[in-house]
Amino acid sequence: MTDLHKESEGTNSESTPTGTSRNFIEQIVEADLAAGKNDGRVHTRFPPEPNGYLHIGHAKSICLNFGLADEYGGQTNLRFDDTNPVTEDTEYVDSIKNDVRWLGFEWENEFYASDYFDQLYAFAETLIQKGLAYVDDSTPEEIAAQKGTPTEPGLMNIYRDRSVDENLDMFRQMKAGAYPDGAKVLRAKVDMASPNMQLRDPIIYRIRHAHHHRTGDTWCIYPMYDFAHGQSDSIERITHSLCTLEFEVHRPLYDWFIDKLAIFPSRQIEFARLNLTYTVMSKRKLRLLVEEGHVNGWDDPRMPTIAGLRRRGYTPASIRQFADRIGIAKRDNMIDVGLLEFCIREELNKTTHRVMAVLTDGQPDARPLKLVLTNYEVGREEMMRIENNPEDPDAGEREVPFSREVYIERDDFMENPPKKFFRLFPGGMVRLKGAYIIKCEEVVKDDAGEIIELRCTYIPESRSGSDTSGINVKGTIHWVSVPHAIEAEVRLYDRLFSVENPAADERELGELLNPTSLEVIRAFVEPALVEAARSGSQSNFQFMRKGYFVLDADSTAERPIFNRTVTLKDGWAKEQKKG
Repeated sequence: MTDLHKESEGTNSESTPTGTSRNFIEQIVEADLAAGKNDGRVHTRFPPEPNGYLHIGHAKSICLNFGLADEYGGQTNLRFDDTNPVTEDTEYVDSIKNDVRWLGFEWENEFYASDYFDQLYAFAETLIQKGLAYVDDSTPEEIAAQKGTPTEPGLMNIYRDRSVDENLDMFRQMKAGAYPDGAKVLRAKVDMASPNMQLRDPIIYRIRHAHHHRTGDTWCIYPMYDFAHGQSDSIERITHSLCTLEFEVHRPLYDWFIDKLAIFPSRQIEFARLNLTYTVMSKRKLRLLVEEGHVNGWDDPRMPTIAGLRRRGYTPASIRQFADRIGIAKRDNMIDVGLLEFCIREELNKTTHRVMAVLTDGQPDARPLKLVLTNYEVGREEMMRIENNPEDPDAGEREVPFSREVYIERDDFMENPPKKFFRLFPGGMVRLKGAYIIKCEEVVKDDAGEIIELRCTYIPESRSGSDTSGINVKGTIHWVSVPHAIEAEVRLYDRLFSVENPAADERELGELLNPTSLEVIRAFVEPALVEAARSGSQSNFQFMRKGYFVLDADSTAERPIFNRTVTLKDGWAKEQKKG
């Protein structure tokens, strides 16, 4: 369960006698419970529209709704807002359910707004019969012009004075399919002079001849979000309807429908949506990224979708921890994506095995640097025992094969090193992680002057765990035995956008992309890494000195693929210490 007690900027929280703090939503819930409202119930809902994949912003809402209900012994419904058949699909329904469960939550009931189409239609007829709704023949452009401006009242048109009988007849004809798309709409008769533009006779039904993913071709008129949302909450007897801040101006309309229809008074409460640096949260923009081929689908590891984060190696616990840390605020602010990276890095540091992988550069035929131990017997092999995770004593050790020839990173050798370079150089000594101390004796180059091999000697008495050599070295480097190395593809992911706030940038999305958000390279990894990944016993790993990686779904037995989740460097934590 996500802890909802954390305080963040703008949360307006208060302390309790136990020393914990309550955010403003919890304060509202506790006041309602103390007043005996809703028979002491807390019932929330998570109401996504199935027109795309969920993203990290939805994860915050999921954690809030399910966490709040769990905290007060309540229930949470999963309700799909499927009122727009043009953009919705069962693919998205399935992905949403999968994401919610993956995050660690289970809903009490599964509902769809389409479950209530008959009831919503009856509500609309009730408003017409009360003289509170009318059929309007105006075009979308005419309706927009008649709405006025925030400083000027709207204009009432001739259709507003239609009789109840005429409106009922025309609305029923709309339902029967007598009119084409856009010919007519049903509008609520609220207040064309209201300073709140949402109350200027909003559209509550439109004609749309389109196949619905659940109701098929039964309906050709569909309710608008503002009409379906509050009434669905009321039908389900939702006690606290939690929405993001952009719906604050919609709340008077939410309450108006409840009042005029005399139905269960669900309460809408708004909180700040999640805005994350170097990220966009708009489903429309995320869909553009997919459709224009800037990313490889909704689950591309560079996407902020839950599916993308999962594929990149983020865990449910890390995302819940992130939601906990950012807290519940009353005003919008921008969250540093470094905090999200900090949360997964903090978890993986405690839980992942440290493994050895030698990475190359991005050239197709690039190979790591081969190191030959000239005084190590040809054909000899031995197993080195290396601890899996120094942060976890219970993680145990594993055996890693060692031989006369090993690969090392090219960056771990310099022919002419600067001062304080503690890795390998001609005449220098380092320890091979979990193995022996070695000394570089000779550098071998090809005809082009490229270094292709290092010839070294090893100190037999220096084996890790039983070192009697008396030699101290400052550098330790990782390695992979050449005969046992398994070639893998490694995908180095970085932030998708090169600007901090792409949502506020007026340029085309394609112009804002980070050209180095994905680099695909070759790597050579130790056998235990692939064996663990293939068996399913592990999927997340720390590549020593390189970062945290996860086995990708595209992997095959012949060619494993690893995605970089996050680097080892923790820039966000350092910035917090400075502050």
